[in-house]
Parts: sequence; C-alpha cells; structure tokens
Amino acid sequence: MLTLILLRRLSGLATLVLLTACAGPALPERPTRPAEDVGPGLAQRYADLQASTGGRLFRVDAAASQVRVHVFRAGRAARLGHNHVLSTPQLDGWVLLPAEALEGGRFELAFRLDQLELDAPAQRAALGPAWASALSAEAVAATRSNMLGEAGLQAERFPVVRLRGLQIVGAAPQLAVQVEVELHGQRQTHWLALQTELTDTVLRTRGALVLRQSDFGLKPFSVAGGLLAVQDELVVSFELVAKQ
Repeated sequence: MLTLILLRRLSGLATLVLLTACAGPALPERPTRPAEDVGPGLAQRYADLQASTGGRLFRVDAAASQVRVHVFRAGRAARLGHNHVLSTPQLDGWVLLPAEALEGGRFELAFRLDQLELDAPAQRAALGPAWASALSAEAVAATRSNMLGEAGLQAERFPVVRLRGLQIVGAAPQLAVQVEVELHGQRQTHWLALQTELTDTVLRTRGALVLRQSDFGLKPFSVAGGLLAVQDELVVSFELVAKQ
C-alpha cells in the first residue's frame, strides 16, 4: 500500500511539472514585417554594396532558405518533456565574394525571434522518433511563450539574431568559416564547416553549429529543481540559397 501511495504521488508530481513547463500565456500571432525590419541596417548595407564596384554580391532567397534551431529535453523526468524545433519563415542576408574565389568573402544574415515557427508537424515528423510526439496547438503556443518570454530569450528586448561571416577559408565544396553570432545582446565567435556549391548566379550552402545558451547569458529552462529542463546546447542547422 505504501508503495502504491508513493507511486501516485510521484505520478502527480511529474504531471504538475509537465504542466508547469508548458504553462504560460500564448504570445500574439507572429507579426509579418518588411524585410528591412528583419535586421536594422542590413538592407542599407546591401544597397551600399550594390552601389560599390568589385566582387560578386548575392542576396539570400528567403523562400528557398531555412534555419532550424533544435532544442533538447533534459532532467530526471526528461521522458515527460519534448524536443523542439524552431524555424525561420523570414530570413534576410547577403553574401559578398571576391571576383574569382570564395576565400576573403563575407556575409551577414538576420532573423527575428518573434517570427520563429515552433514545432511545425512536418518538420517534427522529418526528424524521426525522438520528435515523433504530437503536440497540441495550446502546448505549442505555451512553449513558444516560455521560450521567447522574459524567462527565456527575451525576444521583446533582443528581437534580432545576427550572423556575420568574419573569415572564409578553404575551397568549394568544403569551406571553413569563422562566424560571429549575436544573440541576447551578446556576441560569440565560432568556426563551422560548410558544404558549398557555387554557379555563376547561385550560391548554395549548408552546415550546422552548436551554441550554448549560457554563453549568451541565458539560463536554460528548468523547473522543480531540474526535474524537467532543456539542455544548454542548441543545434542550429541551415540550408541557404543566395542569388545574384
């Protein structure tokens, strides 16, 4: 009898933790903003580059490009939580390459946190068994609110994520790129590997990097003393298409 009582109490606690993790008011519907508002100054820099001479200038094709952020469950009750995937329906950026090479090129990308799409069913299904659980619209809205709210990414105070290419080395299709990531008012520099295909008018590239939330002054979500939490590490994968 004592064992049964303890099991019921533990089950009740786990349910409470799960509900707490998903609790929170839903954010307003994601606003649709003009491309110029995706990254302040980015459109002007692109216009300035268009007016300059030398090099090959590409503009990111948002409809053909995708950035995904993968968030992983953690904690002693991780099995009661969910992995999450966020994607960028609106992405802006440019790539400037030397006339005859890739080395020495630079780029800038930007997207808004409040435009991120969370846990699209097709994307979850494509990621396999670890993402197979179905989430209700209410759970998705509450999770998004927690992620972007004051206890998370603080999207109202720090709405834009920027990535700037500082250095490109190597030769297509394999490149090494030093990129500066600006998130939550902090900047961190990372090296990542890219697979790249370049034609006369189109640049295609894909890759991934790992970011630690704590490196940007963020505290990974956790409740009940870490019984249910998310991992510090985020995997950011991307497939970009840019055109002249």
